[in-house]
Parts: sequence; C-alpha cells; structure tokens
Amino acid sequence: MADVNLKSIRKTYDKTEVVHGVDLDINSGEFMVFVGPSGCGKSTLLRMIAGLEEITEGEISIGGEVVNNIIAAERGVAMVFQSYALYPHMTVFDNMAFALKQSKTPKDEIQERVTEAAKVLQIETLFERLPKQLSGGQRQRVAIGRAIVRDPKVFLFDEPLSNLDAALRVQTRIEIAKLHSQLTATMIYVTHDQVEAMTLADRIVVLNNGVIEQVGTPIELYNSPKNQFVAEFIGSPKMNIIDLEGEQKSSLMNIQAPNQSTKIGIRPEHFCVASKGSSKLQGTVRHIENLGEHLLCYINLGKDYEITAKLDVGSEINVDEVIQLDWQKSHEHFFNSSGISID
Repeated sequence: MADVNLKSIRKTYDKTEVVHGVDLDINSGEFMVFVGPSGCGKSTLLRMIAGLEEITEGEISIGGEVVNNIIAAERGVAMVFQSYALYPHMTVFDNMAFALKQSKTPKDEIQERVTEAAKVLQIETLFERLPKQLSGGQRQRVAIGRAIVRDPKVFLFDEPLSNLDAALRVQTRIEIAKLHSQLTATMIYVTHDQVEAMTLADRIVVLNNGVIEQVGTPIELYNSPKNQFVAEFIGSPKMNIIDLEGEQKSSLMNIQAPNQSTKIGIRPEHFCVASKGSSKLQGTVRHIENLGEHLLCYINLGKDYEITAKLDVGSEINVDEVIQLDWQKSHEHFFNSSGISID
C-alpha cells in the first residue's frame, strides 16, 4: 500500500491544456474513484500516475517518492485496462505470470503467487484456456489477476467494466469491492458511470473540463454538492434544477429561498404526491415509465421544460394529468446564478 499525492498537475497536448493544475491527496489503502463526463481528464490523470503519459507540469509522488522521472514499470503500480489487454496466444496462467517471468521471479514463487491470485478471483480452473475461450467477465478477472500477482503499491483501473453486459457489470463490481476489502490496497478507479463511483468509492473525485469540482465521500457528494455540476452528475436520474427567476417559477408555490439563490434543485426520489392546496409544485404528466418498484414520471412545467419524479408504483397517475408534488425542506438545494451551492 502507498499514498499518492498530486501537486499542481497539468497536461498539455500541443498548445491545448486538458488538465489544469490538479491537487489531490489519496490515502494509503483508499479506494478513490475519478468520475466525470467524457473528455474531463480522468483517464489522462490516471495515465500520468501510471507513467503512460508525460506530466507537463507538477509533481506526482507514490509512497513519498517523486515518480515524474521514473518509468512506468518501476513505479510500483499495476493497471487494469478497459480492453483487458491479454496476450491472445498465451494461456490464462501464462498471461497472469508474464510480468513475474519478465522480472526473473523464481518458478516456485510464480506458481504460488499466480495460484493464490486465481483463488481470490475464482479462476483457478481456467489456467489452460486461451483468452478466446473465456467470457468477458472471465477475461477481466484474468486482467485483474495479472495485476494482483505483481503485488503493487497501487492498483489503477481504467473503466474496467465498460465492455461487460449489465449483469456482469454488477457482478464484477461486487468482486472488485470484495477484492479491495481483502487486499486493503490503494486503488484508483476511473469511470464515467456515477453508479459505479457511488457503490465502490471511499471517496470520489468529480472532474469537469480538466479541473476538480469536488472531492468527498459518496454520501457527501449526494447530500452536499458544492455546485450545480456535481448536483446533476451525482444521482440517477439526475437532480432536477428549476429556475426561480424564469418561466418555471409559475409552477412553484410556497418556496422560501435563501438570498442570492436563482435555482432550486430537487432529486427525483425526493418528490411525493401532494393534495391540492398543500403542494409546492404542479405540472402536467407527459410520460410515465413503470419500472416495477417505482414510476418515473416526466412532468412538464411549461415551455417544454421537464422534470423527473420518482414516485411510488401505487400512485394513481395518468398521462396528461395535472399533478401536485411536495418534498421535505431538508431535501432542497439552492444555487446562485453561477451554479454555486447556497447553504
């Protein structure tokens, strides 16, 4: 295990800067997730930690050692890629053992380390198979196993579940969480999927356009987003943002907003159906998705402006019906004109 420290990290391609002075401290043994939309800089940041991208400016240290000028193979990190990156002509065992053989590790030790990693990942019966004979989930576990046998200071994951179907994504996500618990290793995990981030992370780094918007535990980001970007990115479906000064204001009732606030945010799951006269909002139901355990109702507030409400499946709601909604005051989020959260 080792801590990872980033100081004023910048990355420039030609004359375009894509990472803008990132400062971040990752604790030893922590599971840190980088999340954000495509192009936000999360994979670039991970690859700079790995040594696969040159650092334009700033300093990266791993376990207290500055690694800017240390090659990737000697940084004490192991990376798991989205594409698995297995050698197609090698068996599972040989894929997992490759790095150890390259470093001239004794054969007995290779056998022991590969076997132990395979037991953790439940792939010890696959040693003689080639990658083409494996499912996507099995290939990803082999790739993870190849990282484990190296006994790195830090594990790096670059969107490792993107190529898996929905069921395998959930299964493999659980396996990675269990693996972190067993190894108590420092792990840095990149994803664009905020559900993965919320379920795996000790802390989450929300990135946008090469800068950090907020760092915090999943529950901190969910309950106390620092700005509108984080508020809308964390949570699924995303938070509804209603303009307190625009045309949607006419749909709101009984709202006491802090000074300087221009928008109110309410998460879909925090709405409830209210009786007429006691509601805070009204709108017209345009579409309903019945997902079994709940209804996703898409509600028009005028001028094609729509919000989403996640309501109880037993609610008697129909398309084109005018609906009254309420929520608890503790679930209100207010933002100023710049999108900054107002307490």
